[in-house]
Amino acid sequence: MSEATLILQRARERAADLGLPYSGAVTPTEAHTLAQTLAGVCIVDVRTAAEWQFVGVVPGAELIEWKRFPEMSLNPDFLTQLKHKVDPQDVVLFLCRSGARSHDAAVLAACHGYSESYNILEGFEGDKDPAQHRNSVNGWRAAGLPWVQG
Repeated sequence: MSEATLILQRARERAADLGLPYSGAVTPTEAHTLAQTLAGVCIVDVRTAAEWQFVGVVPGAELIEWKRFPEMSLNPDFLTQLKHKVDPQDVVLFLCRSGARSHDAAVLAACHGYSESYNILEGFEGDKDPAQHRNSVNGWRAAGLPWVQG
């Protein structure tokens, strides 16, 4: 069994354990491995344009805001933009700052025909440390995965 197949199996088991309404949940390292080794994988970063510009982005990720800064109002065009940029047959890995907005995006996508929707746990910046700072406890950046400044 390939590493990608094992990752997807673990992700589906997490979904069952957590009662998720979408295919599964992956760690940042698992998401990176899937994106590098499996055809038809798309990372969709649902953070705001301000976050992409000032915090950084994953190279090659599709950028579709879930909420718009500064009001943090829902993007009414999210689903249309997703359908325009991402094939519903792809394995879609949703990413946000900490895993909350990406969870919501995965739910919506799964309800609209994206049968392989996954949330990237921990997000781009991860959980806060005891000093209330992100990027050190977990998440994409703390795992040392590729990213570029926006």
